[in-house]
Amino acid sequence: MKNGAEQAGEEFGVRITFEGPETETQVDKQIEMLQAALDKKPSAIGFAALDSQAALPYLKRAQDANIPVIAFDSGVEGDIPVTTASTDNIAASAMAADKMAELIGNEGKIAMVVHDQTSVTGSNRRDGFKNQIEEKYPDIEIVDIQYGGGDHLKSTDLAKAMMQAHPDLKGIFGANEGSAVGIVNAVAEMKKAGQIVVIGFDSGKQQIDAIKSGAMAGAITQNPVGIGYETVKAAVAAIKGEPVEPQIDTGFYWYDQSNIDSEEIQAVIYE
Repeated sequence: MKNGAEQAGEEFGVRITFEGPETETQVDKQIEMLQAALDKKPSAIGFAALDSQAALPYLKRAQDANIPVIAFDSGVEGDIPVTTASTDNIAASAMAADKMAELIGNEGKIAMVVHDQTSVTGSNRRDGFKNQIEEKYPDIEIVDIQYGGGDHLKSTDLAKAMMQAHPDLKGIFGANEGSAVGIVNAVAEMKKAGQIVVIGFDSGKQQIDAIKSGAMAGAITQNPVGIGYETVKAAVAAIKGEPVEPQIDTGFYWYDQSNIDSEEIQAVIYE
């Protein structure tokens, strides 16, 4: 995202600062960063909320000061953002559900490890996957949904508990990188390799390695460069008072062993 944002910054002649907390659970730290950014009176602000509700008073401050807010990735609930540049997480997770169904033979028990219930990405990826399974695959049962904060250690513990509670589990979906890596580790620790289909979301070195080794069947990746680029492009348009589409769909891709080395996928995964 940073690369995409800087690329657009150069192209449109604007100065970008890019910052965020170390983990997706540090809501307070993100709010402090948002407050500090607003104190600098920027021409526009791009924001990916870890907790939409917690951020609202500060985003209202931006709105009152006529600073356009561009939501990106996890987005922001409410009508303050001029636009949202993001993946259609519901459609993307529905694709993950279709892949899961195909790989387990359209029947059996599966589970989900999701990063959180407070971000738009968390709830949309959960609902996109869950609804697709429930509507299209009557012989597949989702036996458990747990939330690991995107932390791979916590997600490992949750996935191990799921496998112990449901010895006949056939697959687990991890709704972001930390969740998916945690599941892969849990499958290895429980010596269930080859017995449980693991599908992830996002990319990053550990997930890429897991797909290459066969420990993970495949994953959905966003187009992070595109998200960063479109966020800055929309911010520049908003500063100039030009019209901006209310939703900018930045796309997504399924990748597995068969296409991971293709140019199209190499351009959107990050290591």
